[in-house]
Amino acid sequence: MRCELKALPDVAEVASVGGMVRQYQIQLDPERLAARGLSVEQVTAAVRAANQEVGGGVLELAEAEYMLRASGYLRTLADFAAIPLAAGAGGVPLVLGDVAHIQLGPEPRRGIAELDGQGEAVGGIVVLRAGRNASHTIAAVKTKLAELKASLPAGVEVVPVYDRSLLIDRAIENLEGKLAEELLVVALVTWLFLMHLRSALVALVTLPLGVLCAFIIMQSRGINANIMSLGGIAIGAMVDAAIVMVENAHRRLEQWQDAHPHAEINQVERLRLIKDATVEVGPALFWSLLIITLSFTPVFALEAQEGRLFGPLAFTKTYAMAAAAALSITLVPVLMSFAMGGHIARENRNPLNRALIAAYLPLLNRVLRWPRLTLVVAALAVASCAYPLARLGAEFMPALDEGDLLYMPTPLPGLSAAAASTLLQRTDKLIAALPEVEHVFGKAGRAETATDPAPLEMFETTIMLKPREQWRAGMSLDTLIAELDRRVQVPGLSNLWVAPIRTRIDMLATGIKSPIGVKIAASNLATIDKVSAAVAHTARGVAGVSSAVAERLTGGRYIDVRIRRADAARFGLNVAQVQTVVANLIGGENIGEVIEGRARYPINLRYPREIRDSVTALRDLPFVAPGGERLTLASVADVELGSGPAAIKSENARPSGWVYIDAQGRDLVSVVRDLQAAIARQVTLEPGVTLSYAGQFEFFERARAPDLGGAGRVNHNPHAALFDLRALRRGTADHGDPALRAGRRRVVSLPARL
Repeated sequence: MRCELKALPDVAEVASVGGMVRQYQIQLDPERLAARGLSVEQVTAAVRAANQEVGGGVLELAEAEYMLRASGYLRTLADFAAIPLAAGAGGVPLVLGDVAHIQLGPEPRRGIAELDGQGEAVGGIVVLRAGRNASHTIAAVKTKLAELKASLPAGVEVVPVYDRSLLIDRAIENLEGKLAEELLVVALVTWLFLMHLRSALVALVTLPLGVLCAFIIMQSRGINANIMSLGGIAIGAMVDAAIVMVENAHRRLEQWQDAHPHAEINQVERLRLIKDATVEVGPALFWSLLIITLSFTPVFALEAQEGRLFGPLAFTKTYAMAAAAALSITLVPVLMSFAMGGHIARENRNPLNRALIAAYLPLLNRVLRWPRLTLVVAALAVASCAYPLARLGAEFMPALDEGDLLYMPTPLPGLSAAAASTLLQRTDKLIAALPEVEHVFGKAGRAETATDPAPLEMFETTIMLKPREQWRAGMSLDTLIAELDRRVQVPGLSNLWVAPIRTRIDMLATGIKSPIGVKIAASNLATIDKVSAAVAHTARGVAGVSSAVAERLTGGRYIDVRIRRADAARFGLNVAQVQTVVANLIGGENIGEVIEGRARYPINLRYPREIRDSVTALRDLPFVAPGGERLTLASVADVELGSGPAAIKSENARPSGWVYIDAQGRDLVSVVRDLQAAIARQVTLEPGVTLSYAGQFEFFERARAPDLGGAGRVNHNPHAALFDLRALRRGTADHGDPALRAGRRRVVSLPARL
């Protein structure tokens, strides 16, 4: 299936995860090897020599060309057992089956997959090429899977456990629904106030045409219609100009009727009035829409992830509003000349207008009678915003309901594959018990790809949720996460519930899988571990922090083999030869491959498990020295249990440790501010220890940071690109960030006539 799917357009890779890989295992008997005077190197050379194929050129026979080949690939266990190692007594050869047990078994694995808590499964991850159309590629993958279903073995089923096209379809359906709602509201409101159906149709035409123009420009610029770009379509603002122009034309026609109560307006006069109404408000409307278009200009100054995230939104907003501005002075006047005919109802004859005017005039008269009091009340109302504004939080990007969840707990280091499989099945079964969950696909460790270097302790469980209409009454995503967190309480696991897409982006950019991350850098791992634990403990006491987990750097379990150089030298051994015994006979060495069609299966050589499964057994591990002496590992090395780092991370050429922090029920920036203050009070940093904050907070800080001072650098402060329209009268605008003003750097320079 991987080959078929990888051949699809725009598919970069299909990475398999989980399952077992067949391995041909040669388990040497050290006693038999020693008795026959054979070394491991001789066995390795014999196996490699017995597993190859050569060509002998071509022969011409009976005016035909025949290619000569000598096939010697190993295919069965019997072929392995018959590999000759040496000549025996009486012409009987010594074969591999005499000194080893050959069997089929699984290759040691670093990745496990599990489905719905029912047991292990084999999964595939389809990776899209950068910048390609995800919706089209996913549709092609689904079509190909449907075609391949007939060729699957009996009992094998393909179960989609994560489908990003569902989110894409929901976003498009939401845009279509909002467009339909806006069209209906515009038509209804225009008709209610003007009592003229054809005038309402003029405003309706502007919206779909403006969106269409924006999509055409997006297509030509290579911008996909994604969640961020679709968010830039300002549906309400796009029809404002058309509504104002239609209403002003109605006012002009009504004024003409008041001046000529007994006359019938002709076509020429009607067109003149519509033209005058358009000329009166058209320029102001055009420039007002253009100002809205320019309002997103600061977003183009954003860099890195924030620039890639918000860039499509700014481009789409600019294109849509520019299209609306152009349509307001070109197409709308023409449509008005055709649509605004017949009887034009007077404003005072509309009962809705009369009711609103009757309610509004008394209030207007009162505020005009007491202007100073009105200004004082308005000033107090504005001043009352100071308190909530000071307590207003901030986020880098609002939380997006992607429709699915990602469960990424942090287990203790040093987890075995068997324990990881059991733990993964246990958590998946607890999650799958909720009625809102469709499927649960658990992954521990890495997939078969170079882009996934995850350790076995890294759990990633994708939770595919059912449609919202199938959820229990009153259940929301927040309450669902809270219930999952209460249900999935496993000793040794620290829960983390995140959104799949957002978390992947964060991990690619910063390596942090949580919204907030604290990176501790120092020269000593023990110091990093100590400070990380103190930071995690402090973070748990900060309001809004739902979980705080520090990576353990010193919890790795080791069996140390310390070679005694003098003892090894007495038997003619150097350090490399002893290390070869440890690496190959204990760890196992792949010395070749068995070829079966397109499949390749490794050939592994090592000692049997029963003589290498404990520290005592390792000390008694026998091997033969170059001089023929029969030795044990303990005769040349000390074998002891030890501890060390489970993993070593570095950043800026310094060892570092990370603390993962998740926040719920409070804005991210406020949580980080309180966290910084708490760490400053409660955590004492030794000389040489530094802290830095990563995750979404890092993006937020970079997006709002002032000018960094480097030549040619783009200012990250959006306000630095704004200018005061009043300065246009003076010929240029030279406003913005104080640092820019102090350096007399011109941000915007526009001709005075604008």
